Amino acid sequence: MIKKIRLLTLLFLINISFYASADPMKKGMELFNGKAMCASCHTLKAAGSQGNVGPNLDSLKPTVAQVKDIVTHGLGAMPAFGEDGLLTTEEIDTVSIYVAKSSGK
Repeated sequence: MIKKIRLLTLLFLINISFYASADPMKKGMELFNGKAMCASCHTLKAAGSQGNVGPNLDSLKPTVAQVKDIVTHGLGAMPAFGEDGLLTTEEIDTVSIYVAKSSGK
């Protein structure tokens, strides 16, 4: 009986970790196209966006740190989403990971 409980617990944890790892990319795309409004200015094939105001993110291929810094502090015409309170720290982290992992794909 204990072996069955352990096995069920292990399968449950594996299932949760699968969905937890897949969710940030989905949430990142939702933020990119929605609340953060990145798609209105940037091209990112993975998000289906074709903006032409900001840099083409597929060509730029930024790192997570680069995206996080610019989204937080802004640059040029881009607002400072972190400093202005437009996005939470968690949302900035999520969209930064999404952009870095999706660019150039």
